[in-house]
Amino acid sequence: MPAPPTEEQTRQDREKLLDAAEALFYEKGIRAVGMDEVRAASGLPLKRIYRLHPAKDDLVVAVLRRRDLRWRGRLTSAVEAHADPRARLLAAFDWLAAWCAEPGFRGCAWINAFGELGPSSPAVLAEVRTHKEAFHRHLADWSRAAGIPDPAPVQLLAEGAIVTAAITGDPTAPHRARIAIEALLHAARP
Repeated sequence: MPAPPTEEQTRQDREKLLDAAEALFYEKGIRAVGMDEVRAASGLPLKRIYRLHPAKDDLVVAVLRRRDLRWRGRLTSAVEAHADPRARLLAAFDWLAAWCAEPGFRGCAWINAFGELGPSSPAVLAEVRTHKEAFHRHLADWSRAAGIPDPAPVQLLAEGAIVTAAITGDPTAPHRARIAIEALLHAARP
């Protein structure tokens, strides 16, 4: 009987699994990917996969949670590179434009997960809502700091730009949303 995996081996296996599952789910969709495909891509046996994540929904939640930390971290770093509050808000849309132009862009992983699983998976739905609330909090903080008291239009412009870029395949939607943000900032000037 083999020795139980060490903590380091478990961490490495978890990362391999999440890397493989994230790439497959984002490229092909969650429902289109079977666990055998995740097994083949990760190189891990199904038994090990199910020890790490007992159900596919658990794996989806783990993928979304890890992606959220990385995605919001990149966004926040790009925004916080600017000192001026208005420049920060505009930088968020610049970052979204760059992200939408990345090779393999298929839209928002959380919107995609919601579209596929919706209310049929309470755990996935909760993770989607957690991500969107955190993203909207960032936008609200940056909007208010820039002098826009109601962040709702900014949030809608961001979400709409992401969806539009994914559906049309045209990554310029965040640039057009940025123009609308500039108008909001101009209107908010004292």
